[in-house]
Amino acid sequence: MSVDIAAVKAFLTALQDRICQQLEQLDGEARFQADQWQRAEGGGGESRVLTGGRVFEQAGVNFSHVQGQQMPASATAHRPELAGRSFEAMGVSLVIHPHNPYVPTTHANVRFFVAEKPGCEPVWWFGGGFDLTPYYPFDEDILHWHQVAKAQCQPFGEQVYADYKKWCDEYFYLKHREETRGVGGLFFDDLNQLGFEDSFALMRAVGEGFLPAYTPIVERRWQHPYGEQERQFQLYRRGRYVEFNLVYDRGTLFGLQSGGRTESILMSMPPLVRWQYQYQPEPGSAEARLYDYLRPRDWLAELA
Repeated sequence: MSVDIAAVKAFLTALQDRICQQLEQLDGEARFQADQWQRAEGGGGESRVLTGGRVFEQAGVNFSHVQGQQMPASATAHRPELAGRSFEAMGVSLVIHPHNPYVPTTHANVRFFVAEKPGCEPVWWFGGGFDLTPYYPFDEDILHWHQVAKAQCQPFGEQVYADYKKWCDEYFYLKHREETRGVGGLFFDDLNQLGFEDSFALMRAVGEGFLPAYTPIVERRWQHPYGEQERQFQLYRRGRYVEFNLVYDRGTLFGLQSGGRTESILMSMPPLVRWQYQYQPEPGSAEARLYDYLRPRDWLAELA
């Protein structure tokens, strides 16, 4: 089966442009700094980072397209049939850390992978998703987020949203904390069962769904009043983001083990974060309320 690598790359670079333009408009002050880079083993990319804005403390939107002659250990452990193949991997990945604790942190990623070996059919798949990590959750924001997620999946089958929502809940689960990283969204990987064109279309739908899912939440919350207590709780909860990315995230492991650019791989880290030994929120407080949201829930059924 033929795959159109050029078409995937064109979509991803255009998506990076659109997302950066929209985030700059939302922020109203700061601009992305672009950093093009090359990888000695093959390929490269462009990292774009916005810092110290009016709305966003830090936002990173990275495009990468890398090649290699040998699969990293993290990939062959997941897919043993990839051993001995060369590979290409490309994607757009973003993480946004707002100033205001009432604006959720968010992550999105869409990607394509192909591994080839002379005389064999290529092994390829798409992956991606987006997820939301509030510190002070609003039900209307969570409902909107999941409504957009479902709408993007709907053309591809009634069960797609439910399956990808469940996958997101399971993937972004911090086992050592016994809590989800946030209120979920979509996650999928190893997508090739629909054939190239339909699989590519589903990946595009997820990538194009991010801005309409996140933008209204930012517009509603970025001017919400907050104080030092809310700021300190935000910094404490950001620690969960660091824990997940360094312990569990498959993309982080793949990037580091394949000789990727460390600065780009770790751009998802928050600019400020804190840990506190045996922190417990005050019972009945707004901070304690968050913990009821950090478990898999059927948001559309509960909040609609």
